[in-house]
Amino acid sequence: MTTGLSGEMTPAARRGRSSAPPALRVAGVVLAFLFAFPGVYLVFRALRDGTGPEGLLWSARTLGPMWRTLRLAISVSASALVLGTGLAWLAMRTDLPLRRLWRVLLPLPLVYPTFVGAAAFIRTLNPGGLANDVLARIGIASVPELRGFFGAWLVLLLMTYPYVYLPVAARLRQLPGSLEESARLLGDSAFAVFRRICLPHAGTAIGAGTLLVFLYTLSDFGAVQLMRYDTLTRAIATNYLANPPVALALSLMLLMLAAVVVLAERWFSRRMPDGTRSGSQRPLDYHLGRWRPVALATVAITVFASVGAPFIALVDWAQRGVLRSITGDRALAVDYASIADATFNTVWVSVVAAVVSVAAVLPIAMLVGRHRSRTGSLAHAIVISTFALPGLLIALSMRFWTLRTDLVLELLGDSTVLLIFAYVVRFGSLAMGVSVIAVRSVPDRLHDSARLLGAGPVRRFFSVDLPVMGPALGAGAGLVLLSVMKELPISLLVSPLGFSTLTTRIFGSFEDAFIAEAGLMGVILVVLSFALTWFLVVRRQEHT
Repeated sequence: MTTGLSGEMTPAARRGRSSAPPALRVAGVVLAFLFAFPGVYLVFRALRDGTGPEGLLWSARTLGPMWRTLRLAISVSASALVLGTGLAWLAMRTDLPLRRLWRVLLPLPLVYPTFVGAAAFIRTLNPGGLANDVLARIGIASVPELRGFFGAWLVLLLMTYPYVYLPVAARLRQLPGSLEESARLLGDSAFAVFRRICLPHAGTAIGAGTLLVFLYTLSDFGAVQLMRYDTLTRAIATNYLANPPVALALSLMLLMLAAVVVLAERWFSRRMPDGTRSGSQRPLDYHLGRWRPVALATVAITVFASVGAPFIALVDWAQRGVLRSITGDRALAVDYASIADATFNTVWVSVVAAVVSVAAVLPIAMLVGRHRSRTGSLAHAIVISTFALPGLLIALSMRFWTLRTDLVLELLGDSTVLLIFAYVVRFGSLAMGVSVIAVRSVPDRLHDSARLLGAGPVRRFFSVDLPVMGPALGAGAGLVLLSVMKELPISLLVSPLGFSTLTTRIFGSFEDAFIAEAGLMGVILVVLSFALTWFLVVRRQEHT
C-alpha cells in the first residue's frame, strides 16, 4: 500500500482502491451487453439457422468471397504500410519542399467516403469523362477501365493510407535525433539509420495503422460495390434479402476473419519492442539531395490522385448539372429541397450519434480510469472489439433482429432510434480511448476539495469532472461525428423509410447513373467533412 508522509493513503492509492458505485457497475454491464448484442445476435442467428460449419460456412459460396476479401485486404494494407510510412518519413524527417503544406494535405483523403473515390475514378476515365477527354487531347486514345480487383485496390489504397501516415508521422516527430546522429557517427548510411533506428521505434505505430487499413478493407462496401469486385461485404449485401442463410454464413465468416486479425495483432504487439522512448531533442532532418525531385513528385502525385482528382471530378459533375438545369436543358433528378433535407439529416443524426457515443462510453471509462474495476475492464474490451465489427454486419444484425421480432419491429422498425444505436455500436470505440484519458486527467485533489465542501457525486461530476474532461470528450465526439457522416452500409440498411442522408443519396445517384446529382451532393459532403476535420483535427494539432 502506498502512503504519504502522514501515514494516509496517497491520492493515487485511493484511486486505485476506490470501489465503483453499484449504479456505475450496473451501467457498465448494461452498456457492455448493448455493444456486444449485434455480434452475439448475428452468431446466434447464424448457428440457429443451420449456417455453421455443418451447413454453408465452408461451401464454395462463402470460400470464394472470403479468398477475394483476403487478397484485397492483404494487398491494400501492405501497400498502405509502404506508402504511408514513406510519406510520413518524407513529410516529417526530410528537407522535402513545401512540407508544411503536404502535412496538411496528406491526411485529407479521410474526408472522402471510399465509394466517392471509386465513382470519381470510374466516371472520369470512361468515355466522356473529364480525364478521358484531357488524355485524348494529348494523343492517348484509350485508358484501362478501373474495375475489379485493381480498381478496388487503387481506390482503397488512396483513401486509407492516412491511417498509417498519421500515427507514423506522430511517432517520427517524437523520435529524438540523438539516436540517429550516433548511428551516423558510427558510419551508418541514411537508409541503414532508417532501417535500424526509425523503423523499430515506429513499429507499433506502423502495426496499428496497418491493422486499421486491414479492418477497413474487410468492412468496405461502397468501393467494392461500384468496382463490382465480389468480396464478403458485397456478397452479403447481395444475398441478405434473396438468400438469408447464405448471407448469415458470409457474415459469420467475415466476423471470424475480423476476430482472427485482431487477436493476431494483439499477439504480435506484445512481442514487438517498446517504441515509446522519446526525448526533447529536435528530430534529425535528412537531406534528399538529388532525390528531392523524385520525392516531391511522389508526394504531389499521391495528393493529387487521392485529394485533388476526386474533388475536381465532383465539382465538374456538379457544375454541369447546375448549368444544365439553369439553361433549361434538363432538370436535376433531385430537387434542392431533397438535398437540403439529406444534408440536415446527415448533420443532426451525426451530432446525436456522437453525443450518445460519448455518453455511452463515459461510464465505462470512469470504471476503468478512476476505479480500476474488473467490470469496467471487461466492458472496455468489449467496446474496443466492436471496432473490428464491420458496419454491414451491424446493419444486417439490426435488420434481421427487427424482422424476426414483432415487438421490436413495431416499436423501432421505422424510427431513427435503431439507426443511432447502430452508429453508436459501430463508432463508440473511437471515443473510448479519448474518454479514458479524459477521466484520468481529472486531478484527485479537485474531488477531495469538492467532497470536503459537501458536494455529492452528481454535483461533483457536473462541477468538477465535465469542465476538465470537456475538451477531450469533444475531440472524441468529433471523431465519431466524422465517421458517422461517411458511413454507408448502416445508413442504407437501418434508416427508416423516407429518411435519407447524403451518403445514401450520393450512392443511390451513382448506382442510377445520375452523376450530376451525385457530384453536387458529394461536394456538400466533402466540404462539410473538410470543415469539421479542419476545426476538430488539424486546427487542434496546430495549437498543441
